[in-house]
Amino acid sequence: MNSVNKKAKEPFIRVIKRAERSKMEIMRLRIIAFILALAAGGLFILLIGYNPFQLYGTIVSGAFRSKMAIQATVKIMIPLLMSSLGVILAFKMRFWNIGAEGQIIMGAVFSSYFALFHSDWPHFVLLSAMFIAGFIGGGLWGLIPAYFKTKFNTNETLLTLMLNYIALHVISFLRDGPWKDPGSSGFPKIARFVSNAQIDKVFGVQFGWIVGLVLVVFVFVYMRYTRYGYEISVVGESQSTARYAGMNVKKVILRTMLLSGGICGITGVVQSAGSDMTLASSVAGGVGFTAIIVAWLANLNPLGILLVSFLFSVLEKGSSVMQSTYGLSTYSADVLQGIILFFILGSEFFIRYKFKGGRA
Repeated sequence: MNSVNKKAKEPFIRVIKRAERSKMEIMRLRIIAFILALAAGGLFILLIGYNPFQLYGTIVSGAFRSKMAIQATVKIMIPLLMSSLGVILAFKMRFWNIGAEGQIIMGAVFSSYFALFHSDWPHFVLLSAMFIAGFIGGGLWGLIPAYFKTKFNTNETLLTLMLNYIALHVISFLRDGPWKDPGSSGFPKIARFVSNAQIDKVFGVQFGWIVGLVLVVFVFVYMRYTRYGYEISVVGESQSTARYAGMNVKKVILRTMLLSGGICGITGVVQSAGSDMTLASSVAGGVGFTAIIVAWLANLNPLGILLVSFLFSVLEKGSSVMQSTYGLSTYSADVLQGIILFFILGSEFFIRYKFKGGRA
């Protein structure tokens, strides 16, 4: 009787894990997904009454049509690249850090203290202090969920997510209270940073892009060629194996989350002092959540993140140009981006899993 009930409850279609695919098969699947994404996006464009080839051409050319457009594309890419590098360290360890937004914000908050109240320091000293403070701020915000995970085995996904909103309210408190700009005529805002506290430009773009490239090399070497990177991989595969091998799992988790949050904190410094020139509630701007998608599409590879974040930036900048050129609604551009991302992310599912019909 029990076996009959068990059979009745078994699903007709099941999801099962595939055997490991070759790199050529994975590449072929991703190319197919990209082509299908363009086709589905083109169908959407046709339905709203436009020529898909013209709009796609505008997206590509819009990101590179002028020196200013290229600079804007790079500016979009900087925080996405850096925050993605931060989250892959945690993800490689199977620690689901959904708190990059909060870590970016706290990095900006810590660094803004020096920008606002020690702006008379020598420029190099001031920027160095801001970057160190940003790393500490983001790192400490990352250590909070890591500590509770190692001490009480809490759910890091929920804790890191909730810390995002706490960090956002920290900015609101500072903006409406102790850091409120006295010259704002009653409007709640934090004063603009003086030029001495602003990040310098290289080739017309704040030098955060250089920091991002340095971090790509650092994270790649750290994960691939150091003992600490090896420990991250082992802990991610199996904590029991790591303990058997003599690794201090608690120490690895705390150290990795300090570094993960710290890199996201540096992103906050670059955004506040290089792009916004002040501390605003929009300093993270959702980039911490987009970084999760970028990290997975890049297969947690730092070099892959460089490519994927670049493509995301081209899509973002090109879509804004497309929107203004053809007078499209903001939502139309968002829907088009969503369709493309849906197919690309879907390919990642079919790389790892497949549907199997029939009862077991």
